[in-house]
Amino acid sequence: MNSNTRRLGALIALGVSALLVGCERPPTATEQRGYRGTGMVDVQNPRTVAGLHEANKVPDPIPAAEPGGPSAGAQFKNVKVLNDLNVAEFTRVMVAITSWVAPKEGCAYCHKGADFADDSLYTKVVARQMLQMTRHINGKWKNHVGDTGVTCYTCHRGNPEPAFVWHNDPGARMAKGFAGGLGQQNRPGTQVGLTAMPQDPFGRFLVKDDPIRVIAHDPLPGAEPGKTIPQTEWTYSLMMHMSESLGVNCTYCHNSRSFADWGASSPPRATAWYGIRMVRDLNSAYLEPLASVFPDEDKGPLGDGPKLNCATCHQGVHKPLYGASMAKDYPELGGGHAAPEKKSDAGTGARAERQRTNVARQ
Repeated sequence: MNSNTRRLGALIALGVSALLVGCERPPTATEQRGYRGTGMVDVQNPRTVAGLHEANKVPDPIPAAEPGGPSAGAQFKNVKVLNDLNVAEFTRVMVAITSWVAPKEGCAYCHKGADFADDSLYTKVVARQMLQMTRHINGKWKNHVGDTGVTCYTCHRGNPEPAFVWHNDPGARMAKGFAGGLGQQNRPGTQVGLTAMPQDPFGRFLVKDDPIRVIAHDPLPGAEPGKTIPQTEWTYSLMMHMSESLGVNCTYCHNSRSFADWGASSPPRATAWYGIRMVRDLNSAYLEPLASVFPDEDKGPLGDGPKLNCATCHQGVHKPLYGASMAKDYPELGGGHAAPEKKSDAGTGARAERQRTNVARQ
């Protein structure tokens, strides 16, 4: 055997090894979600799922506070969101938030020295807005979060900044003209399932309300504006992100016989519909206004602050924390308390239901 043959054999062996490493080794677990023969099967890898269970453990709740006593707003200075709680409830929530968001830094992460009324740290300004947002979600977005609700831990998991946030993507530096017209494609990204779909669907769909439903009823190109192949690819990019974020495939929400048919879809599709509009609301009303507050190191390349997407809460599972409700243990963060109102995306309550019904009829 000459040296060229040996080199060729080594290259072939290396190539085969690379292919095997890139593949998911068995066994896998499957769950049938629809009629046989329709491809509606959910596939899970037990090894991956085991890691997700570890990452989605819920901390033990702090014992409930005693009712009664003076309010935090009357007892302390500069309490603007949780001022309706009594002192014991307020203190309990502050201790919980510290363990959820800044367990290493402690109170000093948001408060400057002994003057807890001081607002000079940007982290305190952001935390106040996030408390408003948490109450807003629990009170106004039950169509998505149900009675499970959310707390700061849902996203933060012991980190000052959630592990999954996004910034506006300037795209790769490309040549001008035809040579650079890739439409943010052909750069496989983790946010779209390592596909070559457009890389940044978030600004289009999770801040702005660009149309996601793009099925055309006319075969002629350009006959229906907004329902083109490029627009369809942007939609697929968002769907890839949602699939990756929830650790599910398309059939978790859609019937593979007709992805567009609301009547044949699974109930989670309606929950996801509200979820998209909830994220738009939160990014527009709570996150984007904070862009000037964040320091430069927390901003994206275009100067915007961190924003939410599906992965921020879900982090790889179909329900955040596998559906465990921490909100029931912390009613102080519920929407029944007097949280300041924010202008919401037109996606809550009866108006949102009418919107969903109209979409379903298209």
